[in-house]
Amino acid sequence: MRAPAFWWRRPGLASALLSPVGAVVGAVALRRMGGTGARVDAPVLCVGNPTVGGAGKTPTAIALLRRLNARGATPFALLRGHGGTARMPLRVDPAIHDAGTVGDEALLLARHAPTVVAGGQRRAGADLAVAAGASHIVMDDGFQNPSLAKDVSVLVVDGTVGVGTGGVTPAGPLRAPLGPQLARADAVLVVGDGAAGAEVAARAGAAGCAVLTGRLVPDPAAVAALRGVPLIAFAGIGRPEKFFATLEEAGLAPLARHAFADHHPFRPAEIARLAQEAKAQGARLVTTEKDKARLAGPAFAALAGAIATLPVALALDDPGALDALIDRAEARWRARRGRG
Repeated sequence: MRAPAFWWRRPGLASALLSPVGAVVGAVALRRMGGTGARVDAPVLCVGNPTVGGAGKTPTAIALLRRLNARGATPFALLRGHGGTARMPLRVDPAIHDAGTVGDEALLLARHAPTVVAGGQRRAGADLAVAAGASHIVMDDGFQNPSLAKDVSVLVVDGTVGVGTGGVTPAGPLRAPLGPQLARADAVLVVGDGAAGAEVAARAGAAGCAVLTGRLVPDPAAVAALRGVPLIAFAGIGRPEKFFATLEEAGLAPLARHAFADHHPFRPAEIARLAQEAKAQGARLVTTEKDKARLAGPAFAALAGAIATLPVALALDDPGALDALIDRAEARWRARRGRG
């Protein structure tokens, strides 16, 4: 399902009516978050969202993986594999696995690390990663999951919309009340500009969190290849509007925009209709890397090759911020090993 539009506005009637349900959901989430997670023999760095929906979490995880690789480490990415059918931990191989098995995010992360998909069993996935030689574990999501203890946790927030109404789902986009989430986080990363993000940053700073800022930057080569080409854009991510805005900011204003629910399982007939629309207008289809990952396999063989992507990467205002987070995670890991 797509997030309701009222989530990203100031509190109104809909959020007020749903707030009693949100209070119950939030209480359950906080009780669960209070559990004691298992420890594994590697530093664990968690990249999560305080809200439902996309904010730049996967690009942040990729940036951490790249930085660890540059430091000579052997990081593994760990994630549930949302949208995939895998229920046992496995090493992801893009040559044999597809998004239907391991999820679209796992295929993206597999380009930067030997990815483990835990299928809901993050402790088992972490054990597999350590046994396979992981020096560090970067969790993509799982901040609210208590099964695995984290050495460092980063919450990623979309600067344009922040935490919306500030209510817990279904009254708003939060997975749990914001204050207790900030109390459990080491840092908050605000991606993009906006008053809503600045408000979250102020609350995070007051709660003792490190505040990081950055933006998602489209790949210059991809922008150059698409410049001057008529485009029809489609996306099934947390906030498709964010992808459409990125296109426009890069000077690639599409003729049409088609928004789908997050992790939408595209059907060949849907893509065929989009392809027909593009052909009729002399345009090319363009989507996100995450969406393109769900268009692999024989069913899309005749269509996927005609679809362009616009890759994005996280650019931090303070490039040294990632090193500081890694150093903190390693120091905590060494300290608990000494106690153990």
